[in-house]
Amino acid sequence: MTQKDKILIIDDKPDMLTFLERLISKELGVDILTAQNSSEALPYLKDNDIDIILLDVRMPGKDGISLLKEIKSLDSDIIVIMLTGYGTVDMAVEALKLGAYDFLTKPVNNERLIHTLRRALQFRKVLKEKQRLEEEIRTQVVRKELIGESPVMKEVLETLRAVAETDETVLILGETGTGKELAARTIHRLSRRADGPFITVNCPAIPESILESELFGYRKGAFTSATSDKKGLIETADHGTIFLDEIGDIPHSVQTKLLRFLQDKEFKPLGDTENIKVDVRVIASTNQDLEKKIQEGHFREDLYYRLNVITIRMPSLKERSEDIPLLAEHFLREYALKYGKEIEGFSDEAIVYLTTRQWKGNVRELQNVIKRAVIFARNNKIGRRDLEDFSHIEPCPDILMDSLLNLDYRSAKSKVLEHFTVNYLRHLLESTKGNVTHAARKAGMERQALQQLMKRYRITSSEFR
Repeated sequence: MTQKDKILIIDDKPDMLTFLERLISKELGVDILTAQNSSEALPYLKDNDIDIILLDVRMPGKDGISLLKEIKSLDSDIIVIMLTGYGTVDMAVEALKLGAYDFLTKPVNNERLIHTLRRALQFRKVLKEKQRLEEEIRTQVVRKELIGESPVMKEVLETLRAVAETDETVLILGETGTGKELAARTIHRLSRRADGPFITVNCPAIPESILESELFGYRKGAFTSATSDKKGLIETADHGTIFLDEIGDIPHSVQTKLLRFLQDKEFKPLGDTENIKVDVRVIASTNQDLEKKIQEGHFREDLYYRLNVITIRMPSLKERSEDIPLLAEHFLREYALKYGKEIEGFSDEAIVYLTTRQWKGNVRELQNVIKRAVIFARNNKIGRRDLEDFSHIEPCPDILMDSLLNLDYRSAKSKVLEHFTVNYLRHLLESTKGNVTHAARKAGMERQALQQLMKRYRITSSEFR
């Protein structure tokens, strides 16, 4: 239900309050609050989301001009319209300088008052939208930052700032979900290249057969389907930074060409005879042991040393457990804003759970668990149960696969099926608020069949009501 706009009328005369309340309610359909002096008015300002204030200038005690100053100090965006039966030009000018939206004289012209209030409400909507956009921008900016107050993270941040001032190649090491890409973005943002492009290449996600052409580009006719020239990602990153994520997975043919590029800062697109020279900084990352891959013959040693000019290791969440509450609060604010949820924070039990639980997927896993908890939150605080409901969902297929490889095929298949079924049933019942009949209809199942599954996996509908 859409919340009504709120107008607070402050006037020391009860009959004037009654007249204005009836007129405005009838014409605008807004919520009206009234006060006869500043003592009555100030609690409204602290406890209510007031949009407009109609403020009489002459009142016993604190006058309207003094109260206007106090109101604007509490919330500069509240729209204040001054009313007076003793108006002067000087008084009007002073009020407008102090931030009043308009200055009207008594006796009030009804049409002018309503017209002024309509314009003021429209302006208030513009201000609210501006606030929302500014908050969204702040969220996006914060999201680009590496969050942490632990000694190990402070050291990482100091290293990133120092490295950003150079143009050296950087190799970022760390487990999955520790924020390697975020570290690379931070280096780029703090460097002289900040205004240039930042290009991310997820090496394992690009098939080996096309990775070379994606990186270095090609010329028309270089191969059958090359019907036109294509600029590669390295050329696209000119005057900026290219981030090669999980570089340990690139094939030998690409390793060789990448080595030449790192040595000379130039390359040949496929099908071209001329070299292209670019000004690109290279940052690479991996969660693998590259020295071991070198010994196994899967990674070029000379490429490793070209990449490993400066090494930064991102700590696991286990190594920076004191940052967990800070990270959790950050993700809570971000997703509460994104999904329009009014959530105050975490219960004490939830914080204990977050700080003592093992996070195999590191910050990414923590982020995913809190995101799901916010989406399905039923109260204004995230409790331990809200987190436990989703913490068993593996955010990273690699982690799940590692655990499955320790089982025989039949057991592994059974575990995957159970994992899917439990999560599907919980999300299904959450979406229907525990209504089994509705859930069965959504799932295309008989009610009895759904109940049997719920009984098998010890899931009760009352959990979701």
